[in-house]
This record gives sequence, structure tokens and C-alpha cells, in this order.
Amino acid sequence: MSQLQQELEQAVNLRRTFAIISHPDAGKTTLTEKLLLYGGAIHLAGAVKARASQRHVTSDWMELEQQRGISITSTVLQFNYQGCCVNLLDTPGHKDFSEDTYRTLAAADNAVMLVDAAKGLETQTRKLFEVCRMRSLPIFTFINKLDRPAREPLELLDEIEKELGLIPYVMNYPIGTGDRFKGVYDRASKTIHLFKRSGHGQREAEVQILPADDPQILDYIDQDLYEKFLEELEVLDTLGPEWDEQALHRGEITPIFFGSAMTNFGVELFLKSFLEHALKPGVHDSSIGEVSPVDEEFSAFVFKLQANMDPKHRDRIAFVRVCSGKFEKDMAVTHVRSGKSIRLSHAQKLFGQDREAIDIAYAGDVIGLNNPGMFAIGDTICIGKKRQYAGIPCFSPEIFAYLRNPNPSKFKQFRKGVAELQEEGAIQIMYSVDEAKRDPILGAVGQLQFEVVQFRLQNEYGVESQLESLAFSVARWVEDGWEALDEVGRLFNTLVVKDSLGRPVLLFKNTWNLSQIESDHPKLRLKAIAPIAGFTT
Repeated sequence: MSQLQQELEQAVNLRRTFAIISHPDAGKTTLTEKLLLYGGAIHLAGAVKARASQRHVTSDWMELEQQRGISITSTVLQFNYQGCCVNLLDTPGHKDFSEDTYRTLAAADNAVMLVDAAKGLETQTRKLFEVCRMRSLPIFTFINKLDRPAREPLELLDEIEKELGLIPYVMNYPIGTGDRFKGVYDRASKTIHLFKRSGHGQREAEVQILPADDPQILDYIDQDLYEKFLEELEVLDTLGPEWDEQALHRGEITPIFFGSAMTNFGVELFLKSFLEHALKPGVHDSSIGEVSPVDEEFSAFVFKLQANMDPKHRDRIAFVRVCSGKFEKDMAVTHVRSGKSIRLSHAQKLFGQDREAIDIAYAGDVIGLNNPGMFAIGDTICIGKKRQYAGIPCFSPEIFAYLRNPNPSKFKQFRKGVAELQEEGAIQIMYSVDEAKRDPILGAVGQLQFEVVQFRLQNEYGVESQLESLAFSVARWVEDGWEALDEVGRLFNTLVVKDSLGRPVLLFKNTWNLSQIESDHPKLRLKAIAPIAGFTT
């Protein structure tokens, strides 16, 4: 084994890359902040909903995110903990921004599913879980808000198993919930971690740890609560599954952790266990076959673009997941789509909105590259053998509207803003095939995406805009291109448009119209998902 391969193997073994998925308001941004707190990356954690501490929030950096108290765009946060280099990909929970989350999951090796203990599995969590399942990602489950009224823990475990088909393996188990939440029992160490309430948990939680059979336990826990805990623990020990790390890595078993991200309780227990059991960076499918993370030839793909993270400098950053080899500052790589050689001289380590120069990176790391218009989502960069990584999909939008520019004198700014927002995938943009209609057509999953586009055009480009809704709710790409469309002739109750890559897209009033067209034209092959770039596996 060469010296470089030894270096690569050591670096890869220390890396853990994961994304957090959840329904809105399950506490995802709060959990993110607390993981950073324990990783030593920040000294004070700020909950989005707590106004007094809002200035401390790291992951939600966009002004509109702070106004709404939700995550709108994915961020990358890298920190070190117990010798491991952790790449945390924070994603939007709101359904209107699910496409950004889908793209980010393409760069993750693991997923953390956050569940509200009072609500259980919710709609958006189920949808994002299906994306994780498509990619066979290992899923760790953190059941949050135990310090508030909650459903019975065994009931939540049963729901996860029945609805998701995942086998839950309990890593720690709660003693009480809500006002009677006393702490958690850690099954690995057979110790009880006692909960102490401490405001919004801006600092690490104070935890008292006692052996499970310590006679002092009843000084802290009511007899009835302790007996109920012992009964439920016996059920878990008798009927629960055996631990199987390979089944976790195949996405079949999910380790379950209980806690309260708001008060920091259970966060450190989760983080330590996650680092021990999470999947390290692995092989990636490419056009030349599987690529190992310890392959000496550097390769990476772009999974996200973001404009104006630093409004003062009007920057455009490409988020790049390293798949193999070693990134070194000033290295020359091939931009596979264009065939051009480019020098990577200004790579950055990303931490929310903050950046710092980076000289080296390894498989599993996410780096930021200045993007002067060269990169697009799904692009591959590499040295040595040319390869393309699997394309990142775009999904069918559900609402559509023309975007108008009411001020002709702002045409250049309007066009630039639209182009850059389209480039970063903030929204899907299509155009009429009628050359006389030059206004772009926005396609979104939800109304909030439209609001973000208009807000950012005004805030970042100084451009007002107007929306004119279109009465369509379903989009389908024509699999065989324009020739196939020419053969079928005119389609009723259907609008033909082209996407940003010039591919034909059909817009339908509703699913009934779609079914009718598919029935009338059985040879017309339509698809709801289309790759942005890359090869199709």
C-alpha cells in the first residue's frame, strides 16, 4: 500500500457525513445547534424560536429564515469530535424545499431522522425517509421533546416499525415524559442519566450518571415511574431485536435515541453512539463503475449551488462532495461536462454562512468552490480517468406561475437574478415554446418557494417581480425528446414547455388529464423525475 493510500485510509476512517431529516417544527435546527455545541464548534447554542438567543443561530443564516423561524436552504457544518471529522448537512424541513433536501441526501452517507415525541411520524418525515430508503442510507432516529407531553415510547417504536418497515433497536430508553421526565437509561453502559432542567440549553447539559441498580435511584425517581420503566425495559430485552451493525448499514435497523434537543439532554449520548456506529464514506457508482474513497485519483460531484451567501461580495458557491482521493489547494482538475481543465485555487471550508480557506480535504468532506458560472448541479470534477457520478434528480413541481418583470429598466438585473436562482436549484424554471412569450415559468412544490424567489430577487438583486398563476398542477418530462412529441401531434388541456436544459415538459391541469393523455397516446413515455446531470444508473 502506497503512502498516499495509507493517508487516505486513515482520513476516511475518521470521517462521518450525515444529513438530518424531519418534519417542520420537530426541532431539527435546534438539534443541529446542540451537536455543534458538543463538537466545540460554537460556544453558545441559539434556538430559532427563542428570540433572546436568536443572534447565536449558526445554521439558519438567511434573513428570511430568521424572520420565519424555518430552514429554507441547506447548509454544511463541519466540526471535530473525539478525533472524528464530522460533516453535518443541515436540510430544510419544510415540504416546499424538499428538493433541496433530496439533493443534499445525495451527498450524505448516513441520515438522522428526528421525530417529535408528541406527534410521532409526520408527512414530511415519511417522504424524506423514502428518499433515504431509495439510497439505502443507514438511519439513526432521535425522538425529541421528551421534556414535554409525549406519546408512550413503546407506541412510538411500534409506529416506526409498522409504518416504515424499519426494525427499531433502542439505544437509550426514557424514564417518564413531560413534567415527569427524569432521564434516560443507556443500554450499552447499563447506567441511568438523570435529567436536569436548564432553560434553553445554550451550554452543555449537566448530567448525573448512576448505575441502574444503585439504591440512590429512588431518591430521584418516583417508585411507580421506576417500576414502569423496569417493566418496559424487560419487554425490550425479551422481545426486542439483537443488535446488528450490518443491518443498520443496509438501512434495515434504526438505532433509537430519546432526549430533548432544546435542553441538550441525550444529545451527547447520541453523538458518541452515532460516531461509533455510523457508516464511513464508501464507494460511489460512476460511469466507469464503483469508485473507492481510497482511490488515489481525486474525484467529486456538485450537489448544490448557493448565490449571495455573502451579500457584500455577490458570491456564488458550489457545494462539492469529495468521493475519492485527496483534494489539495491549487490542484488542476477536469470539469467532465465541458472537458475543460480548471484550477481549484480558492476552496473553502463551509460553516453556515462563514467560510475559511482550506488546503486539503478527503472523501466524505464537503468543500465550497467559487463558482463563476462554470459549475452546475450534478457536475463531476476529477483527475485521471474521466468519470461521471450518478445524476441528481429534479422532481415534478406542483404549482406554476409566470414571473413578470414590471420594470423594463431592471431587465439585466432581473435576468441575472433568475439565471442564478435557477442555477442553484432554488426553483425550477421553464420557458414557453412560443418565442413571443419570454417570461420564465416558475415551477415549485409549494407557495413558499415563490415567496423566497421574490424576496431574494428584491433583496439580493434589487428587482421587483410579479407572479401570474397558471392553472396546472402536474409536470412530466417527455422521455424520448421533441421527436416523440412531434409524432403525437396536438395535445388537449396540456401546455408544452421546455426546461432549463431545453428538454420538452408537459404541464397538465390535474392527474386525470395526465391519465387521459397516457391512455390516448400509449407510446408517449413520460417521467416524473429527470436527472439534472450525470449518468443514469
